[in-house]
Amino acid sequence: MFAGLAVGESRIEGLLEGEDVLATAAAMRAMGAKIERDGDGVWHVWGVGVGGLLQPETALEMGNSGTSTRLLMGLVASHPITATFTGVASLSKRPLGRVIDPLSRMGADFTSSPGGRLPLTMRGLCPAVPTEYTHPVASAQVKSAVLLAGLNTPGITRVIEPVLTRDHSERMLAGFGANLTVEETPQGRIISIHGEAEFKPQQITVPGDPSSAAFWMVAASIVPGSDITVANVGLNPTRIGLITALRMMGADITEVNPRIVGGEPVADLRVRHAPLSAIEVPHDLAPSMIDEYPVLFVAAAFAEGRTIARGAEELRVKESDRIAAMVAALAPNGVPLEEFEDGLAITGTGGGPIAGGAPVASKLDHRIAMSMAVAGLGAKADVSIDDVSPVATSYPASSQLSIH
Repeated sequence: MFAGLAVGESRIEGLLEGEDVLATAAAMRAMGAKIERDGDGVWHVWGVGVGGLLQPETALEMGNSGTSTRLLMGLVASHPITATFTGVASLSKRPLGRVIDPLSRMGADFTSSPGGRLPLTMRGLCPAVPTEYTHPVASAQVKSAVLLAGLNTPGITRVIEPVLTRDHSERMLAGFGANLTVEETPQGRIISIHGEAEFKPQQITVPGDPSSAAFWMVAASIVPGSDITVANVGLNPTRIGLITALRMMGADITEVNPRIVGGEPVADLRVRHAPLSAIEVPHDLAPSMIDEYPVLFVAAAFAEGRTIARGAEELRVKESDRIAAMVAALAPNGVPLEEFEDGLAITGTGGGPIAGGAPVASKLDHRIAMSMAVAGLGAKADVSIDDVSPVATSYPASSQLSIH
């Protein structure tokens, strides 16, 4: 996406070629960027420049990618173009009001399905109106959408986040040449972007996704005799909440060969089986592990004692209602639990296997499918998952590696 705004050719290695990434590439092609993948798996992107996006001739099909949808809405908001966003049924159930609100303040106009859902048509405004936006709910996606809209907006666009969220966008925006500043204040972090800077093409190596590594870390932690190394994992401080929580539970996770790649901290993670103990997960970890809660629930099912994981009401509006989906998956497989509006309390086995033997509905949610595949590794009886195809959304290789 960022390379598509640069002037010249960017080269990207290590890209996770899931359906979300492919949908993003297709959308950027539809708006004028030239994007090719060579035989070595390296992606080459020739951008259109900041402000250079073209009117797409057809609807932008987002598949099941909420991230792609929200960020691309930010880009379109400050261009004089009209774009229609569509997606699969599960994405079309997710409300987009949190991103529509600040982009409307900047001048974009929206026509959407009831509740601010897809399909959605938006008309950007150029020049857009710079804004100062404090988002009431911690969301890196909303923050990034506003900053991306600010790229082609004259003046200064500011986002104030009272709670720290993932900062990959800020790091990469600065790397491409955006005029961006970050200030820590008593009110929170203030990110300011001065619009209309020119993006320069980059050579990028993408670190391994910590959300994908999460499944392997939990699997190794709960299966006796496990000793694995997960290579090249990105360890951005805003993404390591699960590692922090697992270590609090007693997980044996060692960082090997720590280094900086493309401005991001990276290391190989050696994970060995270790007995886990129940904890009360600190609420302030939620923004840095919101996508990892389902697999954390699995880890809790094998811990000694009662783990309480709350403060994660955002799980209710992900690809599925992930709290309800994990209750429906874990309880029939023998895991005692209590459901709250913002999380779960789970009583673990103390290191022994869960019962298993019950079917699981993935709800077309990749993280539910993968989390329950991990749970099945530690079950007495097989855990059958109705549909693992959604895993291709974010981690297509996993179906060949671990799901049978």
